[in-house]
Amino acid sequence: MDKRELYIANLTERIGRLLTAESHIEGLQPVHWEVLRYLQMANKFSRTPIAITNYLGLTKGTVSQTLATLNAKKLITKTPDKFDRRVKRISLTNLGNSLLSKDPLLRTQRAVSKLPEHIKENLLEGLESILIHQLNERDRRPFGQCQYCIYFQDSHPQGDPFFCGLLEEKLSTQDSLLICAEQQYK
Repeated sequence: MDKRELYIANLTERIGRLLTAESHIEGLQPVHWEVLRYLQMANKFSRTPIAITNYLGLTKGTVSQTLATLNAKKLITKTPDKFDRRVKRISLTNLGNSLLSKDPLLRTQRAVSKLPEHIKENLLEGLESILIHQLNERDRRPFGQCQYCIYFQDSHPQGDPFFCGLLEEKLSTQDSLLICAEQQYK
C-alpha cells in the first residue's frame, strides 16, 4: 500500500470533518447547508426532492425532513411542477440566497483561492477523478455541468442560446453552467 495515497485520503477526510464541525451555525445543520448549496448550483430541471436525494446520497426521509426544516425557516419554497403536479420544484428564497453568503464552505474556498493556479488545476483534476471513480463504483450519477453533457447542444435552431437534446428545452448561458441530474459526460 502506498502510504502517500492513504495520507491523501486522510487529508480529504480531515478537511471534510473541519467543514462539518463548522457547519453548525445560523441554526442549521451540515445537511441543511448541503441542500442550500445544491439548490444554488442545480439547474431548473434538477431542483426536486429526488434529485437532492440522489446527489447527496441520503434517504428520502432525511431529505423530506431537511426540506421541511428549510421551508419552515423560509429558506426555500416548494411549488408543484407545471406538467406533473406530483413533482415538487424546490427554489431558494431571497433569504436562502443571502444566507449562503455566510456558508462555512466559503472558508475552504478562500484557502483554495490562495493556491497557485497550476496546483488548483491539478487539485481539480485529481478530485474530479476521485469523485467520478467513487460514483461509478456506487452506480451513481455525476451531476455535472450542462455544458459538458452529451445532450448539450450549442448550435440548435431553438437554443437560447443553447439546447438540451434530452429534455428538449432551451438553455441560457447561466443554465449551461449549472449542474444537472440528467448529466452524462461526453
